[in-house]
Amino acid sequence: MPVLHHSTYKPPFLFANGHIQSAYPVYFRTVPGIQYRRERITTPDADFLDLDWSKTGADRVVILLHGLEGHSYRAYMVGMIKAFNRRGWDAVAMNFRGCSGEPNRLLISYHYGKTDDLHTVVSHIDKTGRYKAIALVGFSLGANVILKYLGDGQFPVVKTIVAAAGFSAPCDLTSCSWKLARLSHRLYMQRFLKMLHRKIAAKAALFPDKINDNDFTAIKNFKQFDDRYTAPIHGFSGAEDYWTQCSTTQFLTAITVPTLIVNALDDPFLTDKCFYLKEAERNCNVFLETPKSGGHVGFVTFGKSGEYWSETRAAEFCNGHLTVYETWKKYP
Repeated sequence: MPVLHHSTYKPPFLFANGHIQSAYPVYFRTVPGIQYRRERITTPDADFLDLDWSKTGADRVVILLHGLEGHSYRAYMVGMIKAFNRRGWDAVAMNFRGCSGEPNRLLISYHYGKTDDLHTVVSHIDKTGRYKAIALVGFSLGANVILKYLGDGQFPVVKTIVAAAGFSAPCDLTSCSWKLARLSHRLYMQRFLKMLHRKIAAKAALFPDKINDNDFTAIKNFKQFDDRYTAPIHGFSGAEDYWTQCSTTQFLTAITVPTLIVNALDDPFLTDKCFYLKEAERNCNVFLETPKSGGHVGFVTFGKSGEYWSETRAAEFCNGHLTVYETWKKYP
């Protein structure tokens, strides 16, 4: 695995702190200029997925996947869409089930290892025949889903996928989940649990005989939440089984698509097991970049364009491998 020890990312003055990097874009960043057109598609199990499109009329498209309890209007999603649009790509933000402003139809939802919905979206777009190239970009949970999709062999990877990028990828879910359970990280945990409680309450209203939020406030960490909800709803024996099966470290050696993983060393959500990925050292398709700073889905940049470093990095990486792909197609 090519390990990029010398990242080009340099944090702005006073931003060389993972907590500041993680919080600033959430509370203070706005990205104007993007107007989505929504498309709803039906999944094989008769549920639905909402896709938000921003088109330029291009023959290449990037599919974006958000993080836990995110959606297509998060600043990191809109910023990345704008960066790709600027470089001549169509872009589509995939909202995971229940994340587009409307509860999905089934009890099941989304999780760190649920790759079938991504496969549905990729297949839907590829079958239109409109695009000669597809790129995948994910953030946090979305990055984990992409890495698992590309490496676990459950679904065939279409030949039009030319590159992928994942930012703040929690490659080892067990260690990351326990890190967020620490008292020092309780503000992050409380925020996630608050959002997840709203989701569970909405599900309970639809499926009162199968799920409830009684005593939800007793849940203090992901272990308790995943043991009670994620694991039994999605067929795992418990939280530890869920984390083990869905951690992507084990799948990196099998990835055949050029893939960039960017994990900041000061990311408050990640552990050392997400920075030193020995399992993929011999895979020339996986590029690991570990900037000293950047936080969790941060990589703040101040400039006239309003574009963050992560957006520039992803677009340039995908453009570079698109060029290689086009050359290969021309001269096989």
